[in-house]
Parts: sequence; C-alpha cells; structure tokens
Amino acid sequence: MMDGLIAGKLHGQPEQRMGRNDKPFVIAKVRAASASGEVLFANCIAFAPDAIAALLALGDGDSIALAGELTPKAWVDRNGEARAGLDVVVHAVVTPYHVTRKRNAMHQDGG
Repeated sequence: MMDGLIAGKLHGQPEQRMGRNDKPFVIAKVRAASASGEVLFANCIAFAPDAIAALLALGDGDSIALAGELTPKAWVDRNGEARAGLDVVVHAVVTPYHVTRKRNAMHQDGG
C-alpha cells in the first residue's frame, strides 16, 4: 500500500452504503488515463466525512482528483487481456469547484 494522488473522471454515480455499526461510506469508480494513454480504473472507497460529502456532490463524468492509500491491482477484461487497476481508500477529494472556491477566496483576501 502507498499514498498517492490520482486524477480523472467519475465513471458512474458515487454510491453511499452503510457498513458495520451503521457507519456510512461511499464507493465510486474513477476512470484515469495513464501516460501511455491507456485507461485505468480506480475502485474508490471513502470513510472520511469530508470525502464522503465531496463524492456525493458529484456525478458521472465529473473531473476529480483523489488523495489516499493506493493498492495496485490486475484484472482480466472480457477479451481476456490483462489490465491494471487501483483500489483507493480516499482521504481527500479535490474538484474544479474546490479550486475555483480557493482562488476566489484568495482574490477576496487581496492575494
């Protein structure tokens, strides 16, 4: 396991579920392009309240960057080809909304 940052677009709608002890969590899938242009899918899960709220505010196709614990995975597609993937335990979410809000706050403060 390693900490990392991935960026891409949401693939489908994030889904909230309830875990043990009635603790909420969210699962989502992010489609990211590798340096070679190959598509990589990241299976994401968030337990942190801020990350849960940020993911639930987004929808299919929205741009997103996620920070968290990454675990590389391999899987086989329908054509029998090996593909790379990631499992991500999300600690933080950054979207274009967050960037715009931060820039606006800096301009209002004279920055």
